[in-house]
Amino acid sequence: WLREIEQFCATSSCYAALHIACNHQELSFLNAAQRIRLAALLDEVKFQKSKIQAEEILLRYQHINKIMALCVREITPAKRREYTEHIDKVLLHPIAGNAILLLVLFLLFQSIFWLANYPMQWVESLFAMLSTFLNQHMAANTFSDLIINGLVAGIGGIVIFIPQIMILFGFITLLEDTGYMARISFLTDRLMRSVGLNGRSVMPLISGMACAVPAIMSARTIQNKKERLITILVTPLMSCSARLPVYTILISLVIPNKTYLSIFNLQGLVLMALYLLGFVMALLVSKVLAIAIKVKERSYFLMEMPIYRAPRWSNVGITMIEKAKVFVLDAGKVILVISLLLWFLASYGPSESMHQLAQEKEFLLKQYPTQQDSIQHVMATKKLAHSYVGILGKTIEPLIQPLGFDWKIGIALITSFAAREVFVGTMATLYSVGEEVGTSTLEQKMQLATHANGSPVYTLASGVALLLFYVFAMQCMSTLAVVKRETQSWRYPIFQLFYMSAIAYATAWLAYTLLA
Repeated sequence: WLREIEQFCATSSCYAALHIACNHQELSFLNAAQRIRLAALLDEVKFQKSKIQAEEILLRYQHINKIMALCVREITPAKRREYTEHIDKVLLHPIAGNAILLLVLFLLFQSIFWLANYPMQWVESLFAMLSTFLNQHMAANTFSDLIINGLVAGIGGIVIFIPQIMILFGFITLLEDTGYMARISFLTDRLMRSVGLNGRSVMPLISGMACAVPAIMSARTIQNKKERLITILVTPLMSCSARLPVYTILISLVIPNKTYLSIFNLQGLVLMALYLLGFVMALLVSKVLAIAIKVKERSYFLMEMPIYRAPRWSNVGITMIEKAKVFVLDAGKVILVISLLLWFLASYGPSESMHQLAQEKEFLLKQYPTQQDSIQHVMATKKLAHSYVGILGKTIEPLIQPLGFDWKIGIALITSFAAREVFVGTMATLYSVGEEVGTSTLEQKMQLATHANGSPVYTLASGVALLLFYVFAMQCMSTLAVVKRETQSWRYPIFQLFYMSAIAYATAWLAYTLLA
């Protein structure tokens, strides 16, 4: 009967005839004779539209599935779950799983130095060229000194670390996208329980590697009040991305850039050790707080493991760009203000001292006209030491001298309380004021820095002491503010500030004493 419809309706196929039979009442191109004959034929064969359409759909999809089976390999959800279970037998194994976790961390911190090396050199060269260009084309006056030694030096000191920040967040996004981050919580649950927490506390701690502020806020998911409070108090001990610029510049200064067996970069191993050290200290403090806080409330850790999946590379790229943008904009605002303030405090001082130094400089330039460059350098150093920032630094120097720090480091410790990454911008500004533009990088200037007795400021002992200080110190006002908001009390952020500062000072003093 389909052939008959095909003939008197002049269609091209039986499939078209079938659709005419199903929809003949709505088709305007059929004439009256065709409609009458079609109705009679359909009544004769007892045509049931719904049944025919259902059969046609089933046959069509059967045919599609045959073609798909030949051309496309599709993994069913059950098969994906089976693959995930096989992988979890290795990744969640008590021994192999933890070994793989350490390997993943090793690759992360090795790549931060290895992959970011060339981009950092390009950024450093770009800012050196910019400083030289501005110095050559701007008149030598107070405004040009402000722009070159205050603004450009401060911003350049932090922008250079964008490649490392992007790599860190790129790896974290990869771990989240693939589903491995949930396995880290499962692996560490037993360890967390031994110190009074559970696996749910791992996510805030891991998030603390990016930023302590959202990490502390994410502790809201922990229902047990005691575990939530302990998690909040120890999360800042995890090394956040703001500490990375400080670690990088100090590691480059005091740790040799050596590679063992072609894969083990010493600087990368030290960076990994600093992150692990923060995690270990968080566990130790958690154990102490778990004993000290007398709250008896049992907790349970239940979570559904997501299936493994390929990372969304577009998501990784977008996250890297967005995090770098946030890092530059948020840090840039603070660095801009502090760099300009530091430039002013480093360029000016008590009028009587500044007047005496100006007279001394004028006398020396007339007395020794052939040694102008060295005189300029010496007097610039004296001017910095007698400036407002120099006076402040000299005031706090006795407190930090046992750690091997000089007054410039003391100033950086104060300014970096606004944000840890400001340390690098502060050092860039302090070492740029009075220096010849474009002659050396910040790292080179810090390598040449000396104490009053001529001994180098940045030795292995002082460098390791400063690294340990930044691993443990509470150098972030935003973190204290969010802790107060989450706990609804000032006593917890104050306690946090004092216990972290005490650990930082004690470990830095011990390291300097042993290594000096």
